[in-house]
Amino acid sequence: MITYKKLTDAELDTFIEMRISQLTEEYTVSGKTVPEGVDLKSALEDFYHRHMADGTFVSWLAMDEDKIIGTSGMSFVEKPPYFTCPSGKLGLLSSMYTDPDYRRKGIAKELLNRVVEEARAYGCGAVHITASDMGVKLYTAYGFRHNGNFMMYNLV
Repeated sequence: MITYKKLTDAELDTFIEMRISQLTEEYTVSGKTVPEGVDLKSALEDFYHRHMADGTFVSWLAMDEDKIIGTSGMSFVEKPPYFTCPSGKLGLLSSMYTDPDYRRKGIAKELLNRVVEEARAYGCGAVHITASDMGVKLYTAYGFRHNGNFMMYNLV
């Protein structure tokens, strides 16, 4: 039976391993080569410890007994309010990953729903995501829409 729980420090090492697996899978599926020499583990440990402690990151996990089989994440940020988001609070969705053996069973949808509700409770007026090719169907079915104005400028 699949159960759901919030991420705690006790699951953080496995969560980070799964996040790195997710990013690696997304890179290789899109034909990119994973950059060498990037210490994501340390950077992720630092990020999650700080933002879980201050309440600006939350994650729900899908569990099959003691095994984490799915992850989700929501970071909370704030920018100047605007018409469609008068609170200025935004949720940044990340870390959506389901173990390949458990895909197509509604787990990602349940995880997505739980972190979207966290964003709503935090007072967010919108949730943003940079979707992988694999996730587009899930997010579209949930109600996410493409924003043709989104642009990015890499600083590294």
